[in-house]
Amino acid sequence: MNRAPSTGGRDDQPRFRRELGLWSSVMVVVGSMIGSGIFIVSADIARNVGSPGWLLIVWVVTGLVTLAAALSYGELAGMMPHAGGQYVYLREAYNPLIGFLYGWTLFLVIQSGTIAAVAVAFAKFTSVFVPWFGEANVLFTAAGKNVTGAHLLAVLSVWVLTAVNLRGIREGKIVQVLFTVLKIVVVLGLIVAGLIVAADTDTFARNAERFWDAHRVVMRNDGSVVIEALSGPLLIAAVGVAMVGSLFSSDAWNNITFTAAEVIEPRKTIPLSLAIGTGLVSVLYILANVAYLHLLPLQGSPHAGDVIGRGIQFATSDRVGTAAARVVLGETAEYVMAALVMISTFGCNNGLILAGARVSFAMARDGLFFRTVGKLNSRSVPGAALVLQAVWTSLLCVSGTYSDLLDYVIFAVLIFYILTIGGLFILRRKEPDAERPYRAFGYPVVPALYIAVAFAVSLDLLVFKPAYTWPGLLIVLLGIPAFFAWRRFRKTSEIPA
Repeated sequence: MNRAPSTGGRDDQPRFRRELGLWSSVMVVVGSMIGSGIFIVSADIARNVGSPGWLLIVWVVTGLVTLAAALSYGELAGMMPHAGGQYVYLREAYNPLIGFLYGWTLFLVIQSGTIAAVAVAFAKFTSVFVPWFGEANVLFTAAGKNVTGAHLLAVLSVWVLTAVNLRGIREGKIVQVLFTVLKIVVVLGLIVAGLIVAADTDTFARNAERFWDAHRVVMRNDGSVVIEALSGPLLIAAVGVAMVGSLFSSDAWNNITFTAAEVIEPRKTIPLSLAIGTGLVSVLYILANVAYLHLLPLQGSPHAGDVIGRGIQFATSDRVGTAAARVVLGETAEYVMAALVMISTFGCNNGLILAGARVSFAMARDGLFFRTVGKLNSRSVPGAALVLQAVWTSLLCVSGTYSDLLDYVIFAVLIFYILTIGGLFILRRKEPDAERPYRAFGYPVVPALYIAVAFAVSLDLLVFKPAYTWPGLLIVLLGIPAFFAWRRFRKTSEIPA
C-alpha cells in the first residue's frame, strides 16, 4: 500500500496528538451530522411524498443507507487510520487523481459550502434575539452583493471556531462534546414533548387516516397549489428526490475519518464511532418525525394563518421544528427553538471545521496542495489548513453562493460515496493480506446494496433534477486539469510518515 502519513511530521517537527477516544469520536460523528436540517427538511419531504407513511419511509431508508455506508467505511478506516480519511481511501483504492478530485470538491464546495450554510443558519436564528444580525440589515454593498448583519455574524462564528481549533485538538474536542451533548438533549426534548402532548390530541390519528396517501404538492407562481397523485415508478422517483434533504441532514458522518491521526486506537475506535454515531442520529431523526406527526398534520395550506392549518408541508419558512414547538410552548416557541438551533448549528460547525482541514493537510503532504498547508503548528494541528479553510468559507458566506453550490454537488457527493465503498471491493482484491481489524458488516451484500441504492438516487437526480446534477459534475471535472497542472508545475512533495 502507498505511503499514507499519519502523524504529521518528522522527528524534529510537531506531530498529531491522539486525544479523541471513543466517546469524543462518537461526539464528532453525531455533532457533525446534527445541524439545522432535522428542524427544516421534513417540510420539503412532505411536499414531495405527501403522506405520513412515506415521510417516515424516507427517513427510515435514509437511516439504513447511512448506517450501511458507515459500517462499510469502518473496514477502510481500520485499514488506513491516517489523516485525510476518505481522501486516502480513494487514493489507495484507485489513484491519486480520484483522491484529488474528492479533496478538490470537498475544499471548494462540500465542506466549505456546508460550513458557510450552517454559519448563516446560526446567524439567522441569532437574529431572533438580536435583529441587527438579520438578513434585512444591509451593512454595505460590494461587487453587487449586499453584505448583511447575518453575513457578518456567520463569518465571525467561523473565525471564532477556527481560533478554538487552532489552539489544539483538545480544545476542539471540549467544544465538540459540550455542544453535541446539548443538541442531543435538544432533540430528545422535542421528541419527548411531542409524544407527551400527543396523548391529549388526535393529530396523529388524523394523519393515520391518510397514512399511505402519496401525492406531490406543486406550488405555482400565482400561489395556487397543484396536487399530483403518486404511485408505481412515479412514487419511487418521488422518494428518491425527497431523500436529498434527509441524506444531507444525515451527512458529514464520515468526518471522523479525516481526524484518524488524532484518534486513540483508530483501527478500533473509528469503526465503532461510525456505527454508534450514525445509528444514534438515525433513531433520533426517525423519532423526531414521529413527534412532528403527533403535533402537526402533514397536509396543510400555504395560506393558513396558524401552524395547524399550514401543517408540516407548509410550515413557515419550512421551520417544522418551530411549528411543532409552538403547539407545545405557544408564542415562546420561536425563541426557544431559535436558541436550540443556535446551539445545534454552532456545535455542528465546530466538528466540520475541526475535521475538514485534515483533508487539505493530507493533500498537501502528497504534494497536491500548497506546501504550507501540510504543516502542523506549535499546537500540533494543521494551522495553515484551518486558516485557509476559514478564508474561503468566509468568502462563500459573504457571496451567498454556498446554497447554489451545495445544490450542485448533491450528485457529486453521492458519486464519491459510491466510489469509496466500491473501493472496498477493489482493496479486498488488491490487498488481500492487509490488516483488517474490522471487516465490513454483511460484506459483500450490505456494501453492494448501498451502492445500488445510492446509484438509483443519483440516476433519479440526473433525470428529475438535471439543473443540480450537471453543474456538480462540472465542478468535479474541472479538478482534472487542475490536478495535471499542479503535477506539472510543482514537484510532488514526498514527506515520509
